[in-house]
Amino acid sequence: MALPFLPVARPSITDADTEAVLSVLKSGWITTGPKSASFEDEFARLIDCRGAVAVNSGTSGMQLVLHALNIGPGDEVITPSMTWVSTVNLITIRGATPVFADVDRDSLLITPEEVERLCTDKTKLIIPVHFAGAPVDMSPIREIGRARGIPVIEDAAHAVGTYYEGRHIGSVGTSVFSFHPIKNMTTGEGGMICSDDTDFLDQIRQLRFHGLGVDAFDRTTQGRTPQAEVLQPGYKCNMPDLCAALGLSQLARIEQMNARRVEIAERYLDRLSGHRLLKPLVPPPHDHVHAWHLFVVRLDTEAANMTRESFMEALKTHGIGTGIHFRAVHLQKYYLENGCSRGTLPNTEWNSDRICSIPLYPDMTDQDVDRVVDAITTVLAPVTV
Repeated sequence: MALPFLPVARPSITDADTEAVLSVLKSGWITTGPKSASFEDEFARLIDCRGAVAVNSGTSGMQLVLHALNIGPGDEVITPSMTWVSTVNLITIRGATPVFADVDRDSLLITPEEVERLCTDKTKLIIPVHFAGAPVDMSPIREIGRARGIPVIEDAAHAVGTYYEGRHIGSVGTSVFSFHPIKNMTTGEGGMICSDDTDFLDQIRQLRFHGLGVDAFDRTTQGRTPQAEVLQPGYKCNMPDLCAALGLSQLARIEQMNARRVEIAERYLDRLSGHRLLKPLVPPPHDHVHAWHLFVVRLDTEAANMTRESFMEALKTHGIGTGIHFRAVHLQKYYLENGCSRGTLPNTEWNSDRICSIPLYPDMTDQDVDRVVDAITTVLAPVTV
């Protein structure tokens, strides 16, 4: 009997999760309402931040942030190219210029030194990206921002459960989280903006729901105020209660799910230790707790005499799914045709050609992990003997 296919990621959905969503369907209120409000409160409690605003995706959260900061033509925004395309697309759509920071070769995190080097009089925003569950070294980057008067917004899409210097990512400053199905916890689709700036969060609440002077859900009246007026042009980015209910249920066991991710990652690290052709990412040296959103390896394509794509295809024949997180944004077709070029970000480009994510999700068994490693060993056997 064939073993089941192991995808690179899979949401962990329990009967309690299903019941939570079903209860909202039965309640008669399925759009933004009490569950969304409760989810914001509970998530802010987890992060230990002053406030949180739920939105319908991490991307829309970043869109609202860029709008609120009035990022536009003539502005430069420092961020890595080793990231998902959404943030760079949003910067570009607003008419600003993404300035790509190279990453550390082994952690794929941007460094304070690189940020400092790239700052100019046109720099209006710095967006560090916490990668695969590991945090950027934020204290010196925040100091760079303070000294130059440049806001710092953290891309925390990979960072539910990530701690830096004893505090959860998002407890200081402003961060944007994602709850896409492959993340450590999910709302189906969704995101959260966390901040210690309550005035900024009030502006985000306006922008996320048409620019109205009241939110999509009035906590005092348990409904919506129909007389609300537009105070500024806004968007439609609110999170419905259907999604928030799933988020609340997932949040109740996020520590358990993340603990299992740690166990899986440690098993991978042990079994892949010393592998000649495959090198996992290296956790950063600063004080942190890793959330293990992804388990990323780099294939020595030259020594293996095999492309990353052929390696991934070979694993697929063994029933093992893989992913690429990520192809560098500046090497994507649109950006190559609009001023970017290969050769500008050596560490990013080296990794972009070699990285591969292997399965990591809480419902994996130890036997599943061993099966992945055994398949890797089989695929690479001809060049490791």
